[in-house]
Order: sequence, then C-alpha cells, then structure tokens
Amino acid sequence: MNPSAVSPSTISTSAVGPSRVAVHQIIPFLHAADASGAHTLAARDALRAGGFDAEVFAGDMDEELREEAHPFAALDGLAPAGRTVLLYQLAVGSDLVGELLQRPEPLLVNYHNLTPASFFWRWAPDWLAAVDSGRRDLYRLAGVARHAIAVSRFNQLDLVSAGYRSTSVVPPFVPVAGAGAPSGSDGLAAGGVPNPSAAAPGDADWHSANGVARSSGGEIGAGAGEPSGRGAGAAWLFVGKLLPHKAAHDLLQSLAVYRRIFDGSATLTLVGGEPVPSYSAAVRELADALGLAGAVHFLGRVDDRTLESAYRSADVLVCLSDHEGFCFPLLEAMRHRVPVVAFGTAAIPETIGDAGLVLRHKDPLTVAAAVDRVTGDRSLRDRLDAAAQRRLGTFAPTAVAARFVAEVNRIIERQELVSRSAGGSARPSGGPASPAGAGAGAGAGAGGR
Repeated sequence: MNPSAVSPSTISTSAVGPSRVAVHQIIPFLHAADASGAHTLAARDALRAGGFDAEVFAGDMDEELREEAHPFAALDGLAPAGRTVLLYQLAVGSDLVGELLQRPEPLLVNYHNLTPASFFWRWAPDWLAAVDSGRRDLYRLAGVARHAIAVSRFNQLDLVSAGYRSTSVVPPFVPVAGAGAPSGSDGLAAGGVPNPSAAAPGDADWHSANGVARSSGGEIGAGAGEPSGRGAGAAWLFVGKLLPHKAAHDLLQSLAVYRRIFDGSATLTLVGGEPVPSYSAAVRELADALGLAGAVHFLGRVDDRTLESAYRSADVLVCLSDHEGFCFPLLEAMRHRVPVVAFGTAAIPETIGDAGLVLRHKDPLTVAAAVDRVTGDRSLRDRLDAAAQRRLGTFAPTAVAARFVAEVNRIIERQELVSRSAGGSARPSGGPASPAGAGAGAGAGAGGR
C-alpha cells in the first residue's frame, strides 16, 4: 500500500463540517503494503464521497503515510460530541482498545479476522502473546460496540460467538495484482520481530500482506511471463506467506501424488514471505523427502513484476489453507484468468463462489485429480473463467464502496447514533446496543447473522 494506490486526498484542515456526521476510523498500525491499512484508506475515501466527514487515526504509521492519517492522540480535538461515530479496524491486538473502551462516542467494529493460536503453538510460540491479544480485544469490544461489520460470513461467526449483538457483512476493498495494486510487506519489523499488522496474528491477507515486496532478488526462471503449456508440465502456483495455517506441507504432498500419477514434470511455485523460520525449514525438508527437489520453487518476497510473471506462468492456483478470513489471492488468480482449485474451508467457499473448483476434502489424491481435471479440460476452464469474471464484479471498488457506505448509513440511522442536527434524522443514543440481530440482514451490504 502507498498513498498513490488510493485517491490523492490528504488530511483535511477542518475534520468536521458544521453539521455533517463524522465517521472516523481507528487503526492500530497504518503501514505501507498492509491489507487492512489499504482497506481503511479506501473506506475513508468512500465515506467522504458518501457525504461523511471521515478521517483516519492511527496508533502508529509509516512516514510516507503521515499525510493520510492523524495520530490517535489527536482524536479528542476532532470528534465533536453528538456528531461523531468511531469505526475500529480489528485485525490485530492493540493497546488502543483499552482507550477506546473509555471513549463516549458510539463505536463500530470492522472485523478482518484473527488466526487462531493453535496454528502457532508448535512453530512460533513467540507469536502467541500477539495472537491472544487480538482475541482478547475481540471479546472486550463486544461489550461496547454498537455494531460490527465482518468482511466475510465466516468472520461474522467469530463476532456472533464473541457476543456481538448486531452484525452484518460487507466485503473488503480488494486491490488485486495487475489492477494497480500496491506492493507489499515481508511481515517483519526492524530486527526481525513479527509485525502484528502484517504477520500471522491478523488474517487480512491479499498479495501484499502475503509477502509481496517492492524489491527482491526472486525470479521465476526462463519461462517467466509465458504460459507453461501442458508439454512443459503443469505449473502450480500458491501465493501466501509460508505459515502453518496456509498448509504448504499439504501442497507438497498433493504435488508429489500428481507427479506420480498424472504429470511427472509438474512444478509448484510458492510466492510469499517466510516469517516463521522453523516452519519454512520443515517445508523444505518435506520437499526433499518427497523427491521434489527442483520441482518446488520458493520465491519468498517478490516485487510486483515478478508476481505478475508468476501468475502469467501458472496453469492453476492451488490453495489448501486451513484458515482464511477472506483470501485475496483467489481473486488475484481470477483477475489473471488462472483457474483455482481450493480446499473449501473457512471463508474460501464464499470468496470463490462458483468461480473455482472447491474441494470438500484435501487428501493428496483428491487434490491431484482436481488439478488434472482443471488443467486438462478446456471447456471447464472456460466456464470457470466466465464465472470468475462475473465474480470479480462483486468485489469491484465502486460496488464495495456503495455497499459499505449504505451499511454505515443504515447502522447510524437504525440505531440513532448521532443527533438530529448532525445532517440526518437520528438522535443521540447512549443506551445498549440493539437487540440480537437488529443490525443484521437489512439494507445494502447486510449479511445477516
């Protein structure tokens, strides 16, 4: 993410007009090349276009984004009583939550997902505190949030389980590679410490959050930019950080079976940062043990040009992740007209819709047979591609912006979160959140409970 990836607006000199409602977003970390940050800036622009005063307040931000946000400490002077609603972007744990719990403004939550700690106990025990912090925040905010918007129905289940009484679903703003998407992050802060805004504790993953970088030495090889063709061996691709829940180990086992039964020349390219060294080492050892030396290419962090080459060279994107709150690379593959085979767990089925082969099981033989079917059947690929192009329309920026703004409007009016004089018909309301389900299932963008 960078400022040029969003509309060229900067901090307004007067944060709130004389009567308009202000919807100010709070984000713990506003980093370049971070999915939740890019979503926040796009949401800000949509809210402004929808008639709201809208600013972003961050606990911390990268230097190049200081024209895009205020420090959180500046909120007091820019949040007029009775005319301000706060929207918290929840993707990681943060000390800001304790301060939000003490504020008087009505609070909404935009939830991006938190990867369960069970995936990191073995491989990254030093991440557990960050993971647990995010989960605690999810529950703490449930007691005060007037409404929560999830980016998928799968994430909405987290909210309901945590006790949120009013919820809905609006998909995230989706910049995808090849469509002006920003470049990415390696998930590491200075000194190699996991960056909680980009690494595993959050799950707001697109190609940048999955480890695509502005510069890298990683290259595809001689065939970069050209379709591999059946004669060259089927080219499998996975885009995502090398993390336990993204299950690269299952990809390797499936590739081994595929090479043994269907195509002995098939290859797998893994694109994404490697923030957990112990897991990365285990995946490489497994590749050697399965006899896949030379067949699996670990590109690590790559720049946008190399990512584009990876998609152009791929015959199929294979995703066997065990946990995804949305999974942006599925849409990237559709954008590049690469067919998708994916394990149907978590949010993956609802992101794909009918635009890919979604598997109920991911045993290696099932995966191998599915890949053979999609790579060998041109009519199937054409049908999936047509469905993919329709599916992408659902996540077009203009469509998401319209749904997002309509949903915020609906929440504010239905729950009467601001005064009648604040540019609308609602009046102040300091009472508890509406009864269970009151905010769900109605209005544009509502996903129900």
